[in-house]
Amino acid sequence: MRHEILEKNIGLMALLMVLAVSVGGLTQIVPLFFQDTVNEPVVGLRPYTALQLEGRDIYIREGCVGCHSQMIRPFRAETERYGHYSVAGESVYDHPFLWGSKRTGPDLARVGGRYSDEWHRAHLYNPRNVVPESKMPSYPWLVENTLDGKDTAAKFKALRMVGVPYSDEDVAGAAEAVKGKSEMDAMVAYLQVLGTAVKNKR
Repeated sequence: MRHEILEKNIGLMALLMVLAVSVGGLTQIVPLFFQDTVNEPVVGLRPYTALQLEGRDIYIREGCVGCHSQMIRPFRAETERYGHYSVAGESVYDHPFLWGSKRTGPDLARVGGRYSDEWHRAHLYNPRNVVPESKMPSYPWLVENTLDGKDTAAKFKALRMVGVPYSDEDVAGAAEAVKGKSEMDAMVAYLQVLGTAVKNKR
């Protein structure tokens, strides 16, 4: 009889469903906040340099994460193709996370150091120059656009507020470190650091 009352009251049933899902989700998520493997950076992980950080922002602006994941799952087929599976400790300085799940293009979690700077430049300028069958769009404006660095120090300060260990010297030199560099320089710098903290230890 009680079950029948619940089934006929859609508002009450919806409320209880939300409650059940919330409790179940929290019991899985909350313990992660207290695990060192999730909260502590992997050995050797360094915060992004000013140029790498600007490159990451360009990567986000251009929507690259819409086609490229940065998360290697712990399955043999993935680790054989891409390298060591992704661990939380290598992304503790990433705000926001860019792990993603879409793979129109290959995963980029371990792309750092796999190709030369010149290869990345040619590929970003016109992907078909190096991969004839590529469906990736071209980004020629990255060569033409120049960074002025006016917001870089502010980005460092904001990231420092959420736990990224930038020093006062890092903040002070941020604008000068990127001023006059092209967006292509920044994007290549970002791609070349992806996954290197873990990859270099294999």
